[in-house]
Amino acid sequence: MHSTNYTNTFIETAEDCKADVGMPPPVKEDKTIAGMQFELIHDHPYEYTSDDVLFTIWAARNHITEADMETARAGFFSKGQACLRSSPLAKTYGWGIHHDEDSRVAIYARGSDEYAALRVDRSLRHVKAMRSSKA
Repeated sequence: MHSTNYTNTFIETAEDCKADVGMPPPVKEDKTIAGMQFELIHDHPYEYTSDDVLFTIWAARNHITEADMETARAGFFSKGQACLRSSPLAKTYGWGIHHDEDSRVAIYARGSDEYAALRVDRSLRHVKAMRSSKA
């Protein structure tokens, strides 16, 4: 089983992120992955792991029934999945993603005191979100 979880890690915004401060993704009639990730993590800090977030959104978008969740989750993680380093929250919308000692996640707006503190916290592993452009 593959996992996207990090422990004691801070995913900083991508080097080419255009957002100077963290901003919520635009609200659309058909919810976007960015919007769903934002709602789930922002409204429930340190409640879910990265695996939980990614699978919950995939299951919702694929209309997986409650009865099929366990089998679907095993199938979903039987192959590698992109981690939250590829999240539009960190690539586009200016949010850093902190994984605690139990791999649960919370987001912090670029430009906030909390983001700045996490960015210099030497007790954490630091990685950058993936760039949006290849250049």
